[in-house]
Amino acid sequence: MTEKTLNLAAIDIGSNAARLLIKSLSEEKDGIHFSKLLFLRIPLRLGMDVFSSGKISDEKKSHFVHTMQAFAHLMKAYNVQCYKACATSAMREAKNNREVLELARQKSKLKLELISGEEESRIIYENHLNLLQLKGHFLFVDVGGGSTEIALMMDGIKIANASYNVGAIRLLKENADGEELKKMEKELREITQECSNLTIIGSGGNIGKIYRIVSKSRKDDDVIPIETLEKFYQKIRKMEIEERMRLYDLKSDRADVIEPAAKIFLRIAKCSGAKQILVPNLGLTDGLISELGRQYFRKGGDLF
Repeated sequence: MTEKTLNLAAIDIGSNAARLLIKSLSEEKDGIHFSKLLFLRIPLRLGMDVFSSGKISDEKKSHFVHTMQAFAHLMKAYNVQCYKACATSAMREAKNNREVLELARQKSKLKLELISGEEESRIIYENHLNLLQLKGHFLFVDVGGGSTEIALMMDGIKIANASYNVGAIRLLKENADGEELKKMEKELREITQECSNLTIIGSGGNIGKIYRIVSKSRKDDDVIPIETLEKFYQKIRKMEIEERMRLYDLKSDRADVIEPAAKIFLRIAKCSGAKQILVPNLGLTDGLISELGRQYFRKGGDLF
């Protein structure tokens, strides 16, 4: 077999940050391989505008457009042959999202897509499913800045999924919808009441960062016990942002949202009865890359 290489890119325009992931897909003699070439995170914080005023400010709009232009240049530099770019919660809710997206499309020449919470949940879930061979009850939970995506699976089969407007920036801005939070908790209790030994599979930058912090004193692979998360939460909630930054080497845009994100995971664990969180360090960009890879093979090695 002749070695073939294809460079793929994924852009995730989230409520807290925009992310660019570029991977190389290699078709070699011993099979298929993915290699990470670049990962870049820009703290746009669109949710700070949207969840307080309902729209994206001119300043944030300019920052967003310049970020998309930079991403487009990097994709050219890395000879990306196929990509997918998706915007999520904050952009979905912004009253001026059409105007902002259209300007970014014109300036960057990128095809930017606005996806629903359900579609976001599906992409993340299917990516986890491809990489993890699971038996038993698992709750996939992706906590973002503006929304939380959840999927319940049993022995590898999805039996329920939902998206809720409950996110770390919403809680930080004190604009979390109380009714939406109650709805999430009620539905979680209902769908998990018959589940035994449930484990949460956590996705998102905050739970990944929490894992890296608490795992320094642990030996369990990719697992955060809920009691460990509770202790961490009780500790950081008493700290000022600057102290979190100094103690845990966090950037300011992570130091403020890590507390509400931990709170959301704890609320979900309490409602579902989960005792631990598995953190495989996978997110929307990984899911988009995997989806492009699947399209490549469905079309017999042709994405175009």
